[in-house]
Amino acid sequence: MRIITTNLGDRKEVNWKGKIITTGIFKYSVDTPIFLDTETVKGDAICDREHHGGIDQAVYAFSLKHYDYFKKLYPDLDWENGMFGENLTMDDLDETQLHVGDTFKVGEVVLEVTKPRQPCMKLGVRFQNMKIVKQFWNTTFSGVYFKLLQTGYVKSGDQFEQIKSCPENPTIAEIYVGKRIKKGIK
Repeated sequence: MRIITTNLGDRKEVNWKGKIITTGIFKYSVDTPIFLDTETVKGDAICDREHHGGIDQAVYAFSLKHYDYFKKLYPDLDWENGMFGENLTMDDLDETQLHVGDTFKVGEVVLEVTKPRQPCMKLGVRFQNMKIVKQFWNTTFSGVYFKLLQTGYVKSGDQFEQIKSCPENPTIAEIYVGKRIKKGIK
């Protein structure tokens, strides 16, 4: 796995059907290294601390390969890396192959796989269509949250080197599908 782009977002207020929504999901690629800290990415806005950031979801990564699936559903959008709110757009992140506890060295940091992302209505705001939330749920393309075992900088082009494998643990895709079933999403 390799980082294609690093992405940050600013705090943004959006009028969604007459209601003001405050979000940090509108990410943009940056050309400089970004600092991955214990509970967040430095310079990245987190507007809902209850559901974003923190030890177990300090960094969110999403695969560029997954973009192809969603681009077919939303061909008229102005696509750019960071569209899914990810801090790291990866070349080939596969949730069916990543297990909770798998650990990677990348740039100056050490990251541990923790959980899948659960889509919320802010993804719908970003896509200007709430259908994306259910469409996102009905894939295994959840992306991956990581916690930091060692903080530091990463940049575009950095390679992920696996330093610990935990095949005895469930994959991110297995957890994600389980959550979808538990929520009754069809």
